[in-house]
Amino acid sequence: MEKVKAKKHLGQHFLIDESIAAAIADTLNFEGYEDVLEIGPGMGVLTKYLLEKPISTYVIEIDTESVTYLESNFPKLKDKIISKDFLKYNINETFEGKQFGIIGNFPYNISTQIVFRTLEYRNQIPEFAGMFQKEVAERICEKKGTKAYGILSVLVQAFYDAEYLFTVDENVFNPPPKVKSGVLRLRRKENFSLPCGEKLFFIVVKTAFQQRRKTLRNSLKTLNLSDNLREDTIFDLRPEQLNVQQFIELTQKIEADAV
Repeated sequence: MEKVKAKKHLGQHFLIDESIAAAIADTLNFEGYEDVLEIGPGMGVLTKYLLEKPISTYVIEIDTESVTYLESNFPKLKDKIISKDFLKYNINETFEGKQFGIIGNFPYNISTQIVFRTLEYRNQIPEFAGMFQKEVAERICEKKGTKAYGILSVLVQAFYDAEYLFTVDENVFNPPPKVKSGVLRLRRKENFSLPCGEKLFFIVVKTAFQQRRKTLRNSLKTLNLSDNLREDTIFDLRPEQLNVQQFIELTQKIEADAV
């Protein structure tokens, strides 16, 4: 079958450098799970290296032309190609509550949504690796005190250890994107349940960063906190000045205040 044509509306940029594909496949250690899910395999440049690993490889692909190509060229994927949208698919129709890893060269237009979707399944995903637009990969791995540090950084790092691995140039794709790419790896923390209400934690982080230039005293006004709590010195800070642990402590203070 002829090669698949990249579709702009799907954000497709096919990786053509075999050495980079092999390096991405090597980022996962495959410990604690037996299955890996590749998101958006396209023509399988990464897939073929995953199929060499001691792991059961599944792929999920929304592009029907790519699905046909994979079916024709990768007989090892028989019954393991999921022709669905990862953002809408109930992944447990395939994995039934089991642990699995995630990997991929993610379409840049939905890469952030893929991360948030992964967080929803964090109880089942001990490891996650892949390629993003460089700025997004850096943002996920960023530490406190910078402009890049934000909602994505805090929410991901609350549950995972995030590591930026390497940068990828534009010219190794067809068609080449207009930006550089970055590969990262997330490994779930040993104790990844938070000592505070997780729903409230998400609300506090998102609300704080929606007005990131303001102090927490002002940005969290909508949470209707007591005057007594708002006198706490932590409310003198802006959200980018708090690390993940401080956001957890802030959430605990708000929980205690509501009792």
